[in-house]
Amino acid sequence: MIENQSDNIDIKENDVSNQENVPEDTSSSEDKIIENEELSSEKIEEINTEELKNTISNNDARLEQLEKEHETLKNQYVRISADFDNFRKRQSRDQDDLKVQLVSKTLTAILPIVDNFERARQQLKPESEEAQALHRSYQGLYKQLVEVLKQQGVAPMRVVGQEFDPNLHEAVLREPSEEFKEDFVLEELQRGYHLEGKVLRHALVKVSMGPGKQNSQEEVEKDTVEESIDSEENTSEDV
Repeated sequence: MIENQSDNIDIKENDVSNQENVPEDTSSSEDKIIENEELSSEKIEEINTEELKNTISNNDARLEQLEKEHETLKNQYVRISADFDNFRKRQSRDQDDLKVQLVSKTLTAILPIVDNFERARQQLKPESEEAQALHRSYQGLYKQLVEVLKQQGVAPMRVVGQEFDPNLHEAVLREPSEEFKEDFVLEELQRGYHLEGKVLRHALVKVSMGPGKQNSQEEVEKDTVEESIDSEENTSEDV
């Protein structure tokens, strides 16, 4: 009996000692768990940081690509806008040129009528009252026609006394003149006209050859005649 009691006491002591040791093991396991959690949290933070860096890097690359695409589209827009603006200006110029061509063609067809009016005005010399009334009516029609031409931008050239310009004048005759130098317009044979600063019809003119041209020409003809006479005389002497 005494042995059994002693055994029981020993068992109880062992149990007590075991119970005393249990809290120490629990605390160590908790510490390990905390350490593991800290390690895992650090790893997670590292992973998140790495992922964030990768995301930022990808976003930067994407932003750079988008900026390049934006710049490309912007340049394309600028070129298209410039091309359209040039096309619009070209269309406007073409329309203006076509309008000028049509107006020029129409007005050119009217100019001979104006020439006839001017010739008739120079030839008519009204003496009776009836002729003067007719002449006034004619002058009224002529003024209306001239006014319509002015409204369309037509202006007559003033060429007499001006230096000959092939861009404005068309020389029909040339003759010597003591009044005008060489290559100056002596007389207007048919009036020329401008349309909005451009030549609608060239003026037909007579151009000066300058003074002394006629005398020199007569001398050349005289010398030619004398040479021919001398040659004939020499031929007769040889015979």
